[in-house]
Amino acid sequence: MDWFEPVRAYCERSGPGFWDEPANAVTNGAFLLAAAAASYRARAAEPPDRAGLGLAGLIAVVGIGSFLFHTLAVYWAMLADVIPIALFIYAYLALALHRYLRLAPTRVAAATAGFALLGFALTPMLDGLTGARVSNLTNGSIDYLPALLALFGVAWATKGSAEERFLGTGRRLAGIGALFLISLAARTADPVACPVLPFGTHPLWHVLNAVVLYALVATAVRHREATG
Repeated sequence: MDWFEPVRAYCERSGPGFWDEPANAVTNGAFLLAAAAASYRARAAEPPDRAGLGLAGLIAVVGIGSFLFHTLAVYWAMLADVIPIALFIYAYLALALHRYLRLAPTRVAAATAGFALLGFALTPMLDGLTGARVSNLTNGSIDYLPALLALFGVAWATKGSAEERFLGTGRRLAGIGALFLISLAARTADPVACPVLPFGTHPLWHVLNAVVLYALVATAVRHREATG
């Protein structure tokens, strides 16, 4: 494995230079702003929401990892980009199952582990079923399908409860899921938009996804405040 193997994955990159993806690099600042806002929201809770603070820290790491990938554009930097995103997804799912659906810790662990296995198996399974490289067709966005389904799934699972009618957590999660779907569309369209937009649409993915991550943390903090 060559850790320094160049990776050219996005429309904007025109060469091997550090600033050859300026819009993709700079828009990672949106994640740092989201992390700061999420941290403030979690600290403002009484008592401070430690899970929310942890997730806010992960958002900051997501932004740093993505910045490294869009500037250095090598294999190890790609891992610095995708691993923190995966950690946020798993951590938030576990928190959602415990906080929103009130599952026992053993069931939370089992469900999160099963979700992780699904994430690893999904793309090879779809490749085998379709006879095509689904990841290439979707510009890698297929990897986020389990997260999107989990978001809508948790939103649906809260439907009808007295707590949900009062708090609207499920409705908020569904709205966040809709925004996440739009951001995924922007990520997927990046190579197609290249001939028309010199920066592509990947920067929009960064900005919208930063809003999604902040909204998820804010929703978790609000839910805990309301339910104690």
